[in-house]
Amino acid sequence: MAAEYKTAIIFSRCSSSGSLEGRQDTTRQVEDLQDYASRNYFKVEKVFQEHISGATKLEHRAVLASAISYAKEHHIHTILTTELSRLGRSDDVLYVVKECKDAGINIFFQKENINIFQEDGTPSPILNILISCLIFSSQSELTAIKSRLQSGREKYIRDGGKLGKPKGSGIKTKDQMASEYRSVIKNLKAGQSIRNTSKITGVSPATVLKVKRLCL
Repeated sequence: MAAEYKTAIIFSRCSSSGSLEGRQDTTRQVEDLQDYASRNYFKVEKVFQEHISGATKLEHRAVLASAISYAKEHHIHTILTTELSRLGRSDDVLYVVKECKDAGINIFFQKENINIFQEDGTPSPILNILISCLIFSSQSELTAIKSRLQSGREKYIRDGGKLGKPKGSGIKTKDQMASEYRSVIKNLKAGQSIRNTSKITGVSPATVLKVKRLCL
């Protein structure tokens, strides 16, 4: 008798979409989960790939929200993800798990090798404990990072350093202004008003006036 396939979607997440390393990381997650799906009789209906920090609040997790909505609308049996932290690193994870559990949607966490629902259909008794441990660990890590940063700032100040931009760091010299705003100077020398020069060059009237005072 042929095995009965269950429907699934894959949800993957990494912290950045800008780097090649980030894209490869998401790809590896998807490949691992597709391999798991094929070995465990899951038919993958769709793949969701999110590139955002796990500390981002749930209301800003558009891809995750789309994955859950898709699972509900299409009566997906299981959401496959590589580990708990892919859902996030805050207590929002508890909300996501509860939402799926209430909708009868299973989530399989590959690293932890645990499902929301056990084989008999009852919720896993240790899942919430694992999530609480994850949240505590993430919050402790964040606290430690903040403490190290604060300690570094305090040492920098004790050693004579000053926070903020150096005085005058945002001020441009006459030569820099003349080089950057050549078109402004050209139009002003041709007799154009500040307003007309602003319209022609796309430079704000305040900057045009500044250039005029400094360079002409």
